[in-house]
Amino acid sequence: MEIGVDTFVETTPDAQTGETISHAQRLREVVEEIVLADQVGLDVFGVGEHHRKEFADSATAVILAAGAALTKRIRLTSSVTVLSAVDPVRLFQQFATLDGISNGRAEIIAGRGSMVDAFPLFGYDLKDYEELFEEKLELLLKLRESEKVSWRGGHRPAFTNLGVYPRPVQDQMPIWLGSGGNTGSAIRAGMLGLPLVLAIIGGSPMHFAPLIPIYKKAAAQAGHDPAKLKIAVHSLGFVADSTSLAVDQFFPPTQASFNYFARERGWSQYTRAGFDASRTLEGALYVGDSETVAKKIIYMRQHLGFSRFFLHLPVGTMPHEQVMRAIELLGTEVAPRVREEVARLEAMEQNVR
Repeated sequence: MEIGVDTFVETTPDAQTGETISHAQRLREVVEEIVLADQVGLDVFGVGEHHRKEFADSATAVILAAGAALTKRIRLTSSVTVLSAVDPVRLFQQFATLDGISNGRAEIIAGRGSMVDAFPLFGYDLKDYEELFEEKLELLLKLRESEKVSWRGGHRPAFTNLGVYPRPVQDQMPIWLGSGGNTGSAIRAGMLGLPLVLAIIGGSPMHFAPLIPIYKKAAAQAGHDPAKLKIAVHSLGFVADSTSLAVDQFFPPTQASFNYFARERGWSQYTRAGFDASRTLEGALYVGDSETVAKKIIYMRQHLGFSRFFLHLPVGTMPHEQVMRAIELLGTEVAPRVREEVARLEAMEQNVR
């Protein structure tokens, strides 16, 4: 059972002061967060990808490389790479370079992303949304499998028997497929034998449960061993020394961030009632003290069967020291409780068999 953190390097206005942190400051903070996550024993750190002023994560591999040079053990991943709007060759080179700097700790989570800002920026048409993703995923997987590749597709110049360098340290650098709950994504991941990341940021996580057997069935039908495939969950949350403190610190920036983007997208306003409902045992938010968050991760694992959990934080702009304390608690208190209980449950399952 792996526990980690991911972030979008958000720079929306501070809920208390109205001030906006600079991209440069937030980037330096994230590197410190990666270093701390490694020091407290977390397994993985992910950085998203956006291309607008409210986020500073447009060059994901560069941020992760800065963290790689200062860490020893933690795995480093995109979360997610907007694959439809990137050149797979360049992407592979960047993450193979990260793999070299980190000595074999790089991963890619490929997805479509929840925002479309990359499409006009890089000259892609949204009408090609599905075709771009499918074609680029196919090329990315070919680049991973072979040093020299020939390629011909509809959205990138063809090339014949060319090498792509550097090669990763890992024999097969992990490439996960990210999904917001789309059945087609789960089927595609299964057919390709790729590990699956479920982004569960609202509603009931139990709504994602039917995707698991669909994913595994698709894998089996394509000749992959479902037992060897990994499932991860990405959800929003926050850990503090008490549940009341976690709520007091996390709700204002979360509400401010959600409502900031709600105005743009035509969503309803985010309320305290909705927040409180989402942090119940059946909800999508993991907010509380270490025991509360650990219990919820264990509970959801029993229902969804994931082997990796990403706590996404912060949401909105939060004081850096609060984020660092949350990461410290996640690594030193939450993760050990989860690993111990998961090991106990797995031992019981083995004895039953």
